[in-house]
Amino acid sequence: MSEQLETIKDYYKRTRKNLLAISDTDFEAGKSHFNIIPRKYCSFKSPYNRRDYYKICFIIGKGTAHYGTHEMYIDRPALFFPSPSIPYTWECEDNFQEGYSCLFNQEFFNGNSEFNLFKKTSLFKEWSKPFIFLNEEQIHLVNMYFEQMYKLSHSAYPFRCNGIKSNLASLLHLALENRVEDVSLNELPANVRLYKLFDELLNKQFPLDSPAYPLALRTPADFASHLNVHVNHLNSSVKSVTNLTTTQIIKEKMFEESKNLLKYTNWDIAQIGYTLGFEQPSHFNNFFKKHAQTSPLKYKNAI
Repeated sequence: MSEQLETIKDYYKRTRKNLLAISDTDFEAGKSHFNIIPRKYCSFKSPYNRRDYYKICFIIGKGTAHYGTHEMYIDRPALFFPSPSIPYTWECEDNFQEGYSCLFNQEFFNGNSEFNLFKKTSLFKEWSKPFIFLNEEQIHLVNMYFEQMYKLSHSAYPFRCNGIKSNLASLLHLALENRVEDVSLNELPANVRLYKLFDELLNKQFPLDSPAYPLALRTPADFASHLNVHVNHLNSSVKSVTNLTTTQIIKEKMFEESKNLLKYTNWDIAQIGYTLGFEQPSHFNNFFKKHAQTSPLKYKNAI
């Protein structure tokens, strides 16, 4: 495991959990993965790492959260929505820990219109406050959503993934309804402020609706020009916040969208490539092969 990044596979190896997970082929790159775990198994100090997956915790129990440069003592029920790129750890005060944790990767929500909406909000973002404290009514609702996801994840119901996504979407909507303490733009450090503007601009371009409206901004220089900053300044700010290059983030977003278009539209390969900004089909083929280790046509035919 990298000292800076914990993968889903690292997580299971570290926790030695052998729990049922909804996964196409365990931890294979590009495959959908979801799991939900009762927090009674979490009475240990977890490592301080970034993650390559999303995680939501319904915390009932006392402990100290170390999140980025911040430290917070938690002594009442709360939801925790950490950004995957912010290092964090939870240190239990005692062995009384209840609630749930669920983790999932980007692919679990690919093609889901609601999750495209959530990606345009402050949830899981580096600049948002990750804790939402709950009143009695909200505790009941949150517990119901998690119990339903847990029940579905252990069932043989053929549409269990849809049911889980529906409950997870309801949980995220509840969080957004109660998010009243988001950090304002002026409160953020300059590098995070610029990254926030870049992230919002990037996500506003997706999903792509028609080949008649191809992707407008697809290089760091495009975004820098739109934000009226030098491209080197944008690149350094993005890298300092995410530990990824601007190009990596843009390409990953384009690759994610290309898979969605191949799965959920009847556009031909050339149309998809053109909509993503590739003037030649061969350029799109090379881009897709580099990320998926297979051609767009083979990927589409295998769906």
